[in-house]
Amino acid sequence: MVKSSDIEIRIITSADTAEVVNLYRSAGWWEEHYVAEAFIPGIVKNSTCFAGAFDHGRMIGMGRAVSDNVSDAYIQDVVVLDEYRRRGIGGEIIKILIRELKAKGIDWIGLIGEPGTEAFYAHLGFETLKDFVPMKLRE
Repeated sequence: MVKSSDIEIRIITSADTAEVVNLYRSAGWWEEHYVAEAFIPGIVKNSTCFAGAFDHGRMIGMGRAVSDNVSDAYIQDVVVLDEYRRRGIGGEIIKILIRELKAKGIDWIGLIGEPGTEAFYAHLGFETLKDFVPMKLRE
């Protein structure tokens, strides 16, 4: 658990569905055809680790990692509400996820950042994977 003034960041196993949807919406990642009640609890519970950032109990940021729990993990869905950005909260979320993953013995941690986030992630110890191309299955 990390406290930054009134902001508390901790690993959680459940979260308020509406607050998580609000974070996804703020990042532009939420599609209205999603069924939040079927979607969100599983994301939080089934992630290898899920970190929430809270201001007086209100969820204002999150990040999660998915893994095989043996060797590899991917950090994803890191978002902080606009009015809380540039305070180091996103970086602390990443650090907590890394700490949790390393405590599990996971030694390969990757992520796919949005364009323009390279400096943010480089500051946290990540580097661009040269000669690799992220890919997604077409629907």
